Amino acid sequence: MMRRNWRGAGRSVVCLALLWLGACADLPGRPDEADRPIRPNDVKSVDVLYGQNCAGCHGAEGRLGAARPLADPLYWAIVNDAEVQGVVARGVAGTAMPAFALSEGGTLSDAQIAILSDGLRTRWSGPDSAAPGLPTWAIQPGQNGKRGRVDQGAQVFASRCAVCHGGKGEGGIAPGSLVDASYLSLVSDQALRSAVLFGRTDLGMPDFRGGSGEKPLSPDEIADLVAWMASHRVAYPGRPYNESDAAGVGEDGP
Repeated sequence: MMRRNWRGAGRSVVCLALLWLGACADLPGRPDEADRPIRPNDVKSVDVLYGQNCAGCHGAEGRLGAARPLADPLYWAIVNDAEVQGVVARGVAGTAMPAFALSEGGTLSDAQIAILSDGLRTRWSGPDSAAPGLPTWAIQPGQNGKRGRVDQGAQVFASRCAVCHGGKGEGGIAPGSLVDASYLSLVSDQALRSAVLFGRTDLGMPDFRGGSGEKPLSPDEIADLVAWMASHRVAYPGRPYNESDAAGVGEDGP
């Protein structure tokens, strides 16, 4: 008889414990499930992912930020999904673009990076996506087998860029120098190529297709122009140097 009573008491204790746990969910001040913070890896909203990780540099609306505008149909027409996701995941070494992938020490999963890339492409791609004959985004060799020819790039600059950027790239109508050593130490050759390809239409700079009545730059002209800008890099930006120090800066940069 005593054994049965103990068994009954044990069942009662278990039932009371379950009731108590259930009541805890309704305690005053306990947030509802919908109001609880979402774990970072569970964020699936493109708006939230972009706002938390990209807007600070690329602008709240994808333009007028310190970094390249992403609200640009030409950008999404030229840069493919693998390239976009690769840059987001691994960043760009030697520049202000960090790596966001968890595997690289960042905060985003591969799934979140894909959601971000797909969502922004859907939002900001446009008619340019169907334009034929667009150049590649990634750096390609020029016709001499290198990334470009400095002498030819100087001619391209003089005919297409100097009117705004100054005769030697020192700054003109467009503020800031393109050949400043400190600037060039902060940007990669790929970033220079992106500047030529896409311009800064949010700031009035045309893309590689030029303004009204101009011919688009050819792939070789793009490569040559990048080579000319990169040739102005110096080994120690900000330090005085003489001609012999700069002698090692050639067609492919330092």
